[in-house]
Amino acid sequence: MLIVAGHLLTDPADRDALVAEGTRAVALARSAPGCLDFALTADTLDPARVNVFERWASEEELLAFRDSGPDGDTAARILSADVRRYTISSVGDA
Repeated sequence: MLIVAGHLLTDPADRDALVAEGTRAVALARSAPGCLDFALTADTLDPARVNVFERWASEEELLAFRDSGPDGDTAARILSADVRRYTISSVGDA
């Protein structure tokens, strides 16, 4: 299992629109083979920050979805990003 987590920074005046427009990407991801969870959310403290959380069953399924990544317009609106991929070797109840 893979977890992709981190955040994007955008212009605070554009953040809520970017999250709203991300609804389509969230819907596509959640219907993609191997996607166990996918969320883009506005941060509750930082008006420029968009939190990213994804959970995938396999590397292959993640990469297949990544090939349909953000268009140039969306990518240009992201000022910086700190998003990491984590490989999970075991899972248990919290």
